[in-house]
Formats: sequence, C-alpha cells, structure tokens
Amino acid sequence: MKIISVVGYKKTGKTTLVEKLVCALKNYGSVGTIKHLHEHNINRPGTDTWKHASAGADVVIGVTQSELVKFSRENNLTKALDELADTGVDFGVVEGFKESKLPKIALGNVEAINILKRLNKPESVDIEDIINIILEQPEYHTLNSLLAKIRISKDIDKSGAIGTFTGIVRATEKETRTEFLEFEEYSDVSRQKMNEICSELKQKDGIIDVLMHHKTGIILKGEDILYIVVAAAHREQLFPILREAIERLKAQVPIWKKEHTQNGEFWVHDTNNI
Repeated sequence: MKIISVVGYKKTGKTTLVEKLVCALKNYGSVGTIKHLHEHNINRPGTDTWKHASAGADVVIGVTQSELVKFSRENNLTKALDELADTGVDFGVVEGFKESKLPKIALGNVEAINILKRLNKPESVDIEDIINIILEQPEYHTLNSLLAKIRISKDIDKSGAIGTFTGIVRATEKETRTEFLEFEEYSDVSRQKMNEICSELKQKDGIIDVLMHHKTGIILKGEDILYIVVAAAHREQLFPILREAIERLKAQVPIWKKEHTQNGEFWVHDTNNI
C-alpha cells in the first residue's frame, strides 16, 4: 500500500482534495482512506455499542447491511494504517495527522514535516502531478496485506499451501535486554534485490509466488520486522523455499541493523541478523 497524507488547517479544502485523489487513484488500483476525527466521538453515549464498550468490551463491532464499524481502545495512526493495509488496498489516503511522519500534500500555510508538495487550494491542483508523487512512495505492508496480495496471484489456483515467516524484535539475548532496533537500507537497491530474490525463487519447481517486505526505521521490542510469504503447490516444496528466502535476504539485501540495548547501542555488522 502506498500512502499519502493530506494536511491543512480548517476550511482549507482537505476533504475536497481527498475526493479528487480517491477518484484519480481508482484508475491505478484499490483505495482506502483514513480520516482524523480528533474532535468527534462516533460511539455516542446511550447507543448499544457504547453500552457494550462501557460494560468492558475491548472491541465492539457494529454491523448493518451496508456498513461494518469497529470500535476499539488505545487507537493511533499506526493501528489505523495496519487495519487499512490488512484489507489489501493498493493506496491509502490519510486526511489529517499533520504531526505524523507520513509523506504529505499540504494545503495553505500549515506547519508539518515531510511535505512533498504545498498547494494554495485544491481546485487548482494538477492531479496527475500528485498521482506521480504517490506512485513514487515506498510500500507499506502488514502480513495480512501480503497474504491478500499473494491470494490474487495469477496462478494461485494451482497452490495447495501458503507459508509465512515473521521476524520480530527479540527483547532478550542471553543477559542483554534490547529496547528497540533501528534499520537503515540502501532503498532502491534493497527493494530491487528483494524483487530479484522473489523472482528467482518463483522459478523453483512447484512455487507459485514469493513476496517479502522488510521494515526500516525504529522498531520496538516485540514488534514485526520482516514478512515473507510463499505460495506453493505442495507443502514439501514450500518449506525449503521459505527458509531459502530468509537466508538469501539476510545475506544479499543491503539493510543494516543498529541495536539499542540497556548496555548501549551498536551496529550489527551482518547485512541482516534476524
């Protein structure tokens, strides 16, 4: 999923621009949106869903014939992005969250970081210019989004098994306690190399498709680092390829890891050491 955020102060036309982007992006794939409702409470007091939550339910889902609405606790932008990615959409358009690190299209004189383009008003936007900016953004994936992607592979009807690997941040190594890891990549080269590995593994007997995604930046203990998904005709063909994909990624993809522990911080010299 490629992500763009539209930010601006009130009455600057954020929703109008989001509408334009959704319509245009539909020519390139499926689209989901996230709206920052920081001044609203959807789960109104007195409703049945509010009563469920008040009784102690951690997650409440309301279902009608045309809608499904989920209410949960301790929500943030990352959880919303994960929810959106899990659906398998190709693009995510976020309205608001100007304090986030997301790539942004800014309306007016709003202050924010990572602004890729600033506009005076949405009516005068060159929509194709914005679309090209979005298409250049890196992919955002969850394990479920990769599973959704592999399930629509061209030859998936020949598959009898799908296997996955998830690498996470190990909190304890012997007597050392890790607080978080920091990953840096040689971006274009690392993605190109991962695509090359996947393409070569797909040539193996019985392998239908191979996908992989490695996160970068700061990842806290217990959080996901890496996803690999393999679809194969039979399980006997699947497991060796899943292992080979992991080992080749570690050995060949230019991603570097810095460990932040209670005893200090240091770079791990292996290309990758999950």
